[in-house]
Amino acid sequence: MDDISNSKKNMSYVEEEGNSRCCINRKSSEEDFAEQDSIDFGVLFSILWKGKILIVVCTFLMSVASVVFAIYQPNIYRSQVLLSPISDEQQGGLAALANQFGGIASLAGIDLSGDGSDKSAVALEVLTSRKFIMDFIENHDILVPLMASAGWSFDERTLIYDEDIYNITLNTWVRVVSPPFKAKPSALEAYEVFMDILSISPRADNSMIILSLEHHSPEIAKQWLDKLVDDLNLRIKVRDQVEANRSLEYLKVQVEKTKNTEISSLLYQLIEEQTKTLMFTEIREEYIFETIDPAVINDDEVKPNRPTIAIVGLLIGGLMGCLLVLVRNTFKQKDTMNGI
Repeated sequence: MDDISNSKKNMSYVEEEGNSRCCINRKSSEEDFAEQDSIDFGVLFSILWKGKILIVVCTFLMSVASVVFAIYQPNIYRSQVLLSPISDEQQGGLAALANQFGGIASLAGIDLSGDGSDKSAVALEVLTSRKFIMDFIENHDILVPLMASAGWSFDERTLIYDEDIYNITLNTWVRVVSPPFKAKPSALEAYEVFMDILSISPRADNSMIILSLEHHSPEIAKQWLDKLVDDLNLRIKVRDQVEANRSLEYLKVQVEKTKNTEISSLLYQLIEEQTKTLMFTEIREEYIFETIDPAVINDDEVKPNRPTIAIVGLLIGGLMGCLLVLVRNTFKQKDTMNGI
């Protein structure tokens, strides 16, 4: 019996010792994994310090490359104009008539509500429309300076053209593109490029609007911006003239047909409002937008930001150098472990 009890004690002791050893091994394994997962910044700094020459070389080369790249980038100039929407007296007059004669007008089949839209908002939509911009490019023959410009000669005040896109001597498009594109840019291509250089910035209260245009030539940027505002005012003016003349023709016919005194009075007031519209189209040189601060030739370039390009190149060079040093050290450790 004593032998049996002693053997049981020995077995329990062995089991307890085995369990304790397993716990110790497990803890040591967890500590090893933790040590492997942690980063020894001292060792990392030592590795980078040993490869400092490679880091300096990479940083220097990338810095030089970024500076050269920034220097050879063509300057971009910006011209801006500040516009103020002109209030629409006709819309206010029609609103007053709608309040006074709305019921009678509806019985006569005349709509005084209008579309309720702000003409300045409509004009801005016209400004960014494909039709308007494509017509602007064609009417002013600006496709070549828009699509083929490569820089600006500040001393000679002349535009520099990209000879791989347009041959200025032969007046021929020579760019090489894949189908369905052609050597001469399409109207849609020109529209997309023009919208990239045009910026519209309305203020929060829509009281003022800033139009900006960027180009290689500061003179062209100013000229195109002036023409853009003039064409927009003219486009809205002509549209209102056509609508007013049609409305007058219709109203005069209705006056001859009606025998109701109140409706006749309403029609005559509508005729007066449309006549005002025609008068405004004739006397207003700036019909929908008034120029508060006109565009000027700004010889200070806005692009490229050369200091930023140089700093980014410096940082990229430093990071590339560090990465190369770490990769090289990793391969060296593998070679050492393999006994090479």
